[in-house]
Amino acid sequence: MKNLFSLLVLVIVLISCGGNPGDTPSVDSLIESGDLQAIKAKKEALKSEVANLSSQIASLDAVLKKKDTTGKEALVTTITLNDTLFKHYVEVQGSVETKQNVLIYPEYQGMLTSVYVKKGDRVAKGQTLARIDDGGLSSQLAQLETQAALAKTTFERQQRLWDQKIGSEIQYLQTKTQYEASQNAVNQLKSQLAKTNVSAPFSGVIDEIITEQGTVVSPGQALFRIVNLSNMYVAAEVPESYLATITPGKEVDVYLPVLGEMLRSKIRETGNYINPANRTYTIEVDVPNKDGAVKPNLSARLSINDYTAENSILIPLNVINENADGDQYVYTASAKANTDNQMIASRQVIKVGKTQGDMIEVLEGLNTGDQVIAEGARSVKDKQEIKIIN
Repeated sequence: MKNLFSLLVLVIVLISCGGNPGDTPSVDSLIESGDLQAIKAKKEALKSEVANLSSQIASLDAVLKKKDTTGKEALVTTITLNDTLFKHYVEVQGSVETKQNVLIYPEYQGMLTSVYVKKGDRVAKGQTLARIDDGGLSSQLAQLETQAALAKTTFERQQRLWDQKIGSEIQYLQTKTQYEASQNAVNQLKSQLAKTNVSAPFSGVIDEIITEQGTVVSPGQALFRIVNLSNMYVAAEVPESYLATITPGKEVDVYLPVLGEMLRSKIRETGNYINPANRTYTIEVDVPNKDGAVKPNLSARLSINDYTAENSILIPLNVINENADGDQYVYTASAKANTDNQMIASRQVIKVGKTQGDMIEVLEGLNTGDQVIAEGARSVKDKQEIKIIN
């Protein structure tokens, strides 16, 4: 329209200037003459000429619109697609635990006469931690052992006589029974006496001394807390929808916010029970703890690799469009037919998979080597001519 207006102005100026010698009178001469009829005739002639010129200009514009592509190309950038190893991660919260974090209880009632450890001591499995007054069990054991020794001697002598066919069978059986009964009594009292010794159930560190020496204790009253920090793990709850993909052996990144540490581990165990309250199941992830910095109940964030694709095509989320039918599509750059260098945008409907960050996996619709339009993807049209500037 601007070009058309300029051309009309130019035509009018030329006409008003009088044109060539011998032409019809100029506008200025007609105005000077004051001939009203001539002025009206001149006006009608000029209007007819302008209309004819406007029609010619419109025809020229139509041809130029088809033929001249200057300035019509959309400027875009593209991404060339390649095969990529794609690992999808699920993030869940968990806490550090250990199965060897227990309270030690006495098995015998009496006064706690001796405590052999203090808080922070490292102890070995079976090591005696404390002793409870046996209430005379040691004296009883000594008496029973004396009686058992006599019963053993009597039985052995009676057995030698019986082997020589001397004496009756009933005498032999009586001495044998007495010996076995006395021996059982000794063993039973030894078992009772052993309960007066409080021992470490496993190797670890005494984390807390709950009951002090001199206190009367009984079964059910905690004495010590012992912790082993060498076998730590993170327990977390995972939605049941991941039951088939989050399995033992899956790779896990463990982040401990308090310590600011990131550890690489694997799932060692998954639960076999779905919690009906929240539809989750539990997993356990080993946590290395060489320096002992990881403590029970420490919070942890797990990134679990639930899906891996060796040759995957990934594209940014922001290049995807969606139509009214819910189909997702992108624009790719391709060569225009019957041209050397001209590129056009082509709409490609795609099927997508899992996302990771700002990238998404394309399952169908794109191939390795395709050029996907990135900047300009929201403004181009299908089959529109484009110019790649990256």
